[in-house]
Amino acid sequence: MPEDAKIFPPLDTATQLAYIFERTFDSGGVLVPNSEHHHFPAFDRKLARILRHAAAVFSEKGYEGASIRDLSRVSGVSLSGLYYYFESKQELLYLIQLYTFSEIVRRLEERLTGVSAPAERVRILVRNHLDYFLQHPVEMKVLSHEAEVLEGRYHREITEIKKRYYSLALSVFEDLRRSGAARRMNPRVAVLSLFGMMNWIYTWHNPKVDPSPESIADTMAEIFLEGVANGHRPQRASNGRARVVRALVGSKAQARL
Repeated sequence: MPEDAKIFPPLDTATQLAYIFERTFDSGGVLVPNSEHHHFPAFDRKLARILRHAAAVFSEKGYEGASIRDLSRVSGVSLSGLYYYFESKQELLYLIQLYTFSEIVRRLEERLTGVSAPAERVRILVRNHLDYFLQHPVEMKVLSHEAEVLEGRYHREITEIKKRYYSLALSVFEDLRRSGAARRMNPRVAVLSLFGMMNWIYTWHNPKVDPSPESIADTMAEIFLEGVANGHRPQRASNGRARVVRALVGSKAQARL
């Protein structure tokens, strides 16, 4: 059985998709429904609230500079109440990352279902990523800055779900390439370049001046699709200025002959 299958249920049905991994002193690991898609007890909603506050604390102070006491003050949950959900700061960061990655993969799987057009699947990948992280910029900052903090089994388990997400994105790109819409290129470089473009949006995005998340996603998707296109380039410009530039370039080239 693959390592990630021990952690997550197969991502193939609505029921199986809506889970996050919660560890407690007594259970050692219990899968519980995600509150956004299923009704579940206040116990689990409280955990989700703690994770949101924890992400804010880590974002502000960094993992090394943050303490569980900081989280207690911000969340209003006692230290004993916090330690009911996790044993250490390391486990807390693990839960934030696990919840975030499992949710974004679940949403992507759901949105790709029934969509066969390769280019549209790329657009869905981009929209899904940006839609989630522009709604959760604090979590995105924590994932980006504290990516290598986790150790041992926590690191292994998060690595597995990251690989799962990457593999899904890679399959989307490979579908595009097999359709003939993308030229031959290193698929790893193409996919990781796309993630590189998307992942740092939290460093510059300003909702007061930037277009809607949907518009940004469409722009990024088109930049990627045109960049990998199989020799089909749109006309950059057809106005008078472009014709003048082409004429000047041609004149200079002839002068050099």
